[in-house]
Amino acid sequence: MRVVAGERKGMPLKAVTGSTTRPTTDKVKESIFNIIGPFFDGGIALDLFAGSGGLGIETLSRGAEKGIFIEKDGRAFQTLQENIKKCRYEDCTELFRTDATRAVKGLLKRDIQIDYLFLDPPYKKTEYYDLVEVLVANGKLSERAIIVCEHSTEVNLPKEYGSFTLAREETYGSTIISIYKNGI
Repeated sequence: MRVVAGERKGMPLKAVTGSTTRPTTDKVKESIFNIIGPFFDGGIALDLFAGSGGLGIETLSRGAEKGIFIEKDGRAFQTLQENIKKCRYEDCTELFRTDATRAVKGLLKRDIQIDYLFLDPPYKKTEYYDLVEVLVANGKLSERAIIVCEHSTEVNLPKEYGSFTLAREETYGSTIISIYKNGI
């Protein structure tokens, strides 16, 4: 696993040991960023279920100004901290070791606008995709926000989350990447 492009291009990232997480492969990560835009001019990324932080770190490397990482698993959180430090992103990140539902409740209390939302929960926990609707309904996503959901081929996500419409779906083996944009 590595950073694919941007200021930290080629930086190797540590993967979480064990079977508690599914890191997004470099191939899928590269494909996601080819679709949503190769580089960014600022913005805030929220990486729910961050694991080792690959998607959020990639977004920072490509120009996002801030990353918020949520990870509940202790081993994954430790790996996330190590990867953030290795990439020297401590000054532009917030890391929270907590459940995604609790983290979203906390975000609702803040004056914040998310520009890049990455949601990759455990495949069997489909109720977590409802967090997208919570963030949209409470105005926590900017008008230009992009939502990226990684899910099993067995999961059917809605075509819309408020004003955010499914713009594209790509299948990689047993994984689907669903990308939503505002007002398509």
